[in-house]
Amino acid sequence: MTGRIAIVTGGTGALGQSVTMRLLGAGATVWVPYVVPAEHEALRARVGASASLHCAQVDVADEAAFTGFARGVLGAHGRIDILVNGVGGFAGGDLASTPLAEWDRMLNLNLRTAVIGCRGVLPAMAAAGSGRIVNVSSRAVVPPLGGFIGYTVAKAAVITLTQALAREVPRGVTVNAVLPSTMDTPANRQAMPDADRSGWVSPDQVAEVIAYLA
Repeated sequence: MTGRIAIVTGGTGALGQSVTMRLLGAGATVWVPYVVPAEHEALRARVGASASLHCAQVDVADEAAFTGFARGVLGAHGRIDILVNGVGGFAGGDLASTPLAEWDRMLNLNLRTAVIGCRGVLPAMAAAGSGRIVNVSSRAVVPPLGGFIGYTVAKAAVITLTQALAREVPRGVTVNAVLPSTMDTPANRQAMPDADRSGWVSPDQVAEVIAYLA
């Protein structure tokens, strides 16, 4: 991936850091928008000194902010080759116990950010006639599982977005989604301390698949 320019949203999270590290290791230049300063510091500490990593505090759910960020990447390099839509969030609850505010939060974190990300990079990819978009959905939606319905529906929408957008983009641009099962992250270990982790997948394994698609 030497010479290729990538944007990884959610690139300071557990999966995002693995994706960022994988793309950097393959020679790409990676731009990461972030909102949590502590996560940014953790990513910087993990990467170390690198002229190929660029980070900016940007809310990906704010279309004007992300569009400005994407324009900055284009201004610096003249191209955007890869977008990984890795921003997301999880919440439990069935239909009766999930308030509408939580539905809005799940849709904003998981779907809105992916839509904004795609809208921000597609004009440049279409003009170049090449590009790779990888969205992160969830294994929980095939088949859809109950008990965290807001999350499940939002991640299912990401799959539909991916399938529909793949039919809209010009030749040379690809749109794919990955559907990880439960990932072995500190947050999941804390949330499910008694769970059997033998079937959990590591963020590095998911990052490898994302890198393949990119």
